[in-house]
Amino acid sequence: MSRSGKDRETRVKTAARRTASSTRWLQRQLNDPYVKQAKQDGYRSRAAYKLAELDDKYALLKGAKRVVDLGIAPGGWSQVVRKRAPRAAVVGIDLLATEAIEGVTIFEMDFMAEDAPAKLEAALGGKADLVLSDMAANTVGHKQTDHLRTMGLVEAAAWFAVDNLAPGGAFVAKVLAGGTDQDLLVLLKTHFRSVKHAKPPASRKGSSEWYVIAQGFKAAS
Repeated sequence: MSRSGKDRETRVKTAARRTASSTRWLQRQLNDPYVKQAKQDGYRSRAAYKLAELDDKYALLKGAKRVVDLGIAPGGWSQVVRKRAPRAAVVGIDLLATEAIEGVTIFEMDFMAEDAPAKLEAALGGKADLVLSDMAANTVGHKQTDHLRTMGLVEAAAWFAVDNLAPGGAFVAKVLAGGTDQDLLVLLKTHFRSVKHAKPPASRKGSSEWYVIAQGFKAAS
């Protein structure tokens, strides 16, 4: 501890094979209070607190019975769901292998695969009342391309939610700076009674990420 009572910032020396950017990332990780708290609380990533903070504000998990976690890896969001809604059925899906989580059914496959919705619904025992997506497309380093790729993924997740939610359900997804593009916004406002954007405190200030929260799914008449 420093004389002021605050933890001293951990500084990382630049290794011969480590780039300056990776050194900055490592230093940020070592000094991030959410990273430290996640280790203490047993969460797999600091991202868990983003969902927890969104839940505190929007009561997403209140009464949740069936939850789908799109892009579950590494599993922090599903851990929060299990903690806050222990009776809910939870199913996660990801192209990446994800270590097992007690009480969560995990599929290693593409959520856009033709047979994915049926498998997820069967595992849940019915239509989902909450679809979560903390996904982002792999970046290529070109800002506009990266934005389009991620927003395309968000739109696919939104259509998944529209096709697989029970009446009154909710959809939460990560979007990038500028929020939800017009086509996606029209889609969400058509199918949900409330559509809002939020940036939880756990989301780094320098990050371009925001979250769209769509609640009150309107089933087709």
